Amino acid sequence: MGKGKLQKFEEMKTMSNVFQFPYGAQETQQCELAGHWGEQVFKNSNPIVLELGCGKGEYTVELAQLYPDRNFVGVDIKGARMYTGAKQALGLGLQNAAFLRTNIEIIDRFFAQDEVCEVWLTFSDPQMKNPRKRLSSSFFLERYRHFLRDGGTVHLKTDSNFLFTYTSYIIKENALPLLFKTDDLYHTDGLDAETQRILTIQTYYERQWMERGLNIKYLKFALPRTPDLREPDIEIPLDDYRSYRREKRSGNDTHK
Repeated sequence: MGKGKLQKFEEMKTMSNVFQFPYGAQETQQCELAGHWGEQVFKNSNPIVLELGCGKGEYTVELAQLYPDRNFVGVDIKGARMYTGAKQALGLGLQNAAFLRTNIEIIDRFFAQDEVCEVWLTFSDPQMKNPRKRLSSSFFLERYRHFLRDGGTVHLKTDSNFLFTYTSYIIKENALPLLFKTDDLYHTDGLDAETQRILTIQTYYERQWMERGLNIKYLKFALPRTPDLREPDIEIPLDDYRSYRREKRSGNDTHK
């Protein structure tokens, strides 16, 4: 591990807005913060919004600035990236932005029932080969139900046509209430005021995708607590890339 990363990890231990629970530390039990984020972390009862896979935390910080009457928690396992957003939030004096370093696979251990009102999935890895790892899969949506208010909102913002299409089929297969859908967010007319506000937030990688000519896609849907969720049984065309500046490894054209 590089010296710079080590320094960041040491500094993160002292940051008041960072909470670190690697997988082994919270593998089998509920976190003591579950049910107490408003009381112990934010010192208020405002609604809590999660950004899962927050990377450098740009979106978490920007949302916290746009919505001072809501609390935001950016979640990721990569501490060296998260450091950037956590440091920025402290510098801006944001009391409504916190960061949780943990594996998203165990996210339901950190929040109590009805503690969260919205979930943001911003430019998540589409995981084209492994449906179980997609953050909009039935596997993860069932976990979000543990803490998301009944009928709470899930946002997906992505450059990936594969993930956008897959999530659209998840919504259709399970008759989830679709609140908004566009395959070209920045060239869609008639956006409501709430959606227009999110257009002011663009992450570093989002700008890179746009410079490459890729449309930014956006889905917004409600997640009721019942019934049980099913995976769609359909082949979806693969993206021709894996991530920024990296071509896809698979020679297949489609995947479920």
